[in-house]
Amino acid sequence: MSFVDAMHESGFNFLEGKPRHNKISAFIELHIEQGNFLENTHKQVGVVNAIVGQKRYDITLKGQANHAGTTLMEYRKDTVECMARIITQSIDKAKKEGNPLVLTFGKVEPKPNTVNVVPGETLFSMDCRHTEEAVLDRFTQEIERDMKDIARQMGIDIHIDHWMNEKPVPMDPEIIRIIESVCKDNKLNYEVMHSGAGHDSQIFAAYVPTAMIFVPSIDGISHNPREHTEAVDIVPGIQVLAGAIEKLAY
Repeated sequence: MSFVDAMHESGFNFLEGKPRHNKISAFIELHIEQGNFLENTHKQVGVVNAIVGQKRYDITLKGQANHAGTTLMEYRKDTVECMARIITQSIDKAKKEGNPLVLTFGKVEPKPNTVNVVPGETLFSMDCRHTEEAVLDRFTQEIERDMKDIARQMGIDIHIDHWMNEKPVPMDPEIIRIIESVCKDNKLNYEVMHSGAGHDSQIFAAYVPTAMIFVPSIDGISHNPREHTEAVDIVPGIQVLAGAIEKLAY
């Protein structure tokens, strides 16, 4: 079922077609950082200048399942070993590339996923993010080539499914300037920074001038019951939001 059909079935009978609100002059989003940069650097406010682009992949490796005790190491087509080589090499390259590039290998599904069988098939995911589209494209293309080379050397088939390609989204320079001026007016300790997570702002930015304000997150934890930001740390964000809206309006 499509998302829109599910919404209609749930009784949300919104109007489709042209947007009803077409006179929005600006959009500013106040959000917790979801990272630990502001907390670790003792900054009160983050002024977001860009939201990262994201590329996501599912990679499937196919080798040969065989007995863990009777198959000598030199005769194996072990897809977990192949995955491990890919991950180690890729992470090393990501660290060498440096900030703001981040690379994550998350989901792993080896088959048959049992203790005494060499895994003949493994599916794993890859998530790569950067604020510059050209860098993101160059880096992921290099990683894809590396994956294929490693798999070929080990005699393992590889299928790379690139299922997400979100472009980086810059925030509006004039609103960034206004937010910075409000931070200075209030003598707040702030940092101009990017967002490594996706937000509503990246949707709005295509239609109206958009910017974001971050407040610190405790330990950078989010989407988790332990997510928390103290009220005292939210107040500066509200001051900046109110000041920016006032400058934009008047």
